[in-house]
Formats: sequence, C-alpha cells, structure tokens
Amino acid sequence: MAEEVLQFLVPPRADSLLIDSTTGEGGHTSLFLQRYPQLSVVALDADSRIQEKAKERLAPFAQRIRFVRAWFDDFYTAYPYEKSPDLILFDLGISVFHYERSGGGFSFSKEEPLDMRLNADEGDSVIELISKSGEKELADLIFRYGEERYSRSIAAALSAAVRAGKITEAREAADVIYHAVPPAYRQGHLHPATKTFQALRIAVNDELGRIERALEAAFSVLNPGGVLGVISFHSLEDRIVKQFMKAKSGGGRRSYNKYRPEQTRPQTEGILLTEKPVTASPEEIRENPPSRSAKLRVIRKNDDEVR
Repeated sequence: MAEEVLQFLVPPRADSLLIDSTTGEGGHTSLFLQRYPQLSVVALDADSRIQEKAKERLAPFAQRIRFVRAWFDDFYTAYPYEKSPDLILFDLGISVFHYERSGGGFSFSKEEPLDMRLNADEGDSVIELISKSGEKELADLIFRYGEERYSRSIAAALSAAVRAGKITEAREAADVIYHAVPPAYRQGHLHPATKTFQALRIAVNDELGRIERALEAAFSVLNPGGVLGVISFHSLEDRIVKQFMKAKSGGGRRSYNKYRPEQTRPQTEGILLTEKPVTASPEEIRENPPSRSAKLRVIRKNDDEVR
C-alpha cells in the first residue's frame, strides 16, 4: 500500500522526522526518503536479522537515517529524543522475509526450529511456550489469538507431542496439527496449521499487547498536527487500531446531560483521516496477493491542546 501511505502521511515541513515503527526490509522508508530529500527517519525493528537487510537497502540514505533495534512499545514509552516526529508509521504483521529467509520457524512448511520470536535474544520460543503451558491454557491461547475452532484438540496433540519429544521443528508441529483436526477441515483453502501458527507467534511476541501500548505512547510523542498511520493484516490487530483511533477522534459515546450540555460531546485529540480503512487496489492485489488483507487507518493529532 505504498502509494496510499504516501498520500496520507505527508510531511508538514521540509525537515520533518518520520518514525518507521516496523521498518522491515525498508520498503516504506526508502519511498519516503526518495520523495522528500530533507526528511529524516528513525527506523525501528526488534529483529536484527531483517534490520541488517534494511541497512543494506537504505545505505544510499545513511546520512538521514538512525537505526534503532527495539520493540516499538518500549521505544515510544521511553522516547529518547528531543525532536518529536511529524509522521509515525506502523506496518504490522510478519514480512515475507520472516516466512522465507529468517530461519525462525514462522512457516509451517519449513524444517526450522519452532521458535517464532522476532527478537531471538529474549523470551520463550514457541516450543518453550508449549512446554510450559497447561493444555487448557494452550487451547485458550490458540482460540483467542487464532480464532481456531479446533483449539482444544490441537492443544492436546501439541502438548502430547512436545512432552514425547516428537516436535522440534515447524514442519513437525504443522504435521501434528494436520492430524489433530477432522479430515474435512484439512480440505479447506487454508492449511489447518495456519491459525494456530498465527496464535503462537502472537503469543511469544506479545504482539497485541505491544500494539495497544505503542499506539498510546506513540500518539503522545507525535507533534501537534502530526499524522499516525497503521497498516494491519488481521482482525485482532485492526480491532485494536480502530478502537484506539475512534477514541482519540471523539467517536466514543457520551450520554446527554441537560445540566452540563458542554460535556455531551467528547473531547477529541485527533481527526480521523480515514472514516473507513483504506484497502489495496485490485492492481496491487494482483501483484502482491497478501495485500488483500491489508487495512490502513490514519489519524492526525490536533494542533490545539483540546478540541
């Protein structure tokens, strides 16, 4: 959604600062730096593997980029710079790099360690999460983060296989899941392991919790008049983004008080620039099929303190 992002996130001044909260391989940052010759960028990512790819790609713009390896919620909560950003972008989810070249076990078709941590230096891997979780706890996790209706049978099968030492790799886990669901479910357009792998990845990286914390903290450091944009790829992410922007733009309900009518309209901190999420064009979907799930939501922070 490159053109859509560039359309909404326009620097208000020549020397504006953009924070790319999820730099990945540097696609969005590259486009911004090419279009705006005086723009500077702070490029965040928690994954050192993909950040090295971004550094190579963005080497021609090295004088205008500062790379930071950090979780975005930690970064914004303890924002370290005097200069505040005019633009903040979040491109949530997992990149093609992680599925195809990271070696982190994100793809259920690969013989890679069942890890899925974006920062491999901290926290539990997926295999450790399964080992430490009770069967009910694991089932609840898979249902909550993967919306998987066969979460109980899948959790039972994964727990038993890990205890027996039968799973160390992603492909082995996918095979266990495949045989834990009814035969008819295996014939769907999605592999039976898709939702479970999503749930496990979200859990080990605390993805939803980080998004909630980061959005509030990022909005607080954004310059007045600045713009925050978020691209999400599944309903759990989008729900958090939608609710956050609705609250900031005064979309919450407040009952009428005839004695204090000035309180009837909620105070707003921003203006929603996308009443409905922006989605990828048919042309982009043809060229990049995963973009069919992308939703862009954008909010501008008020210039005034209260409106």
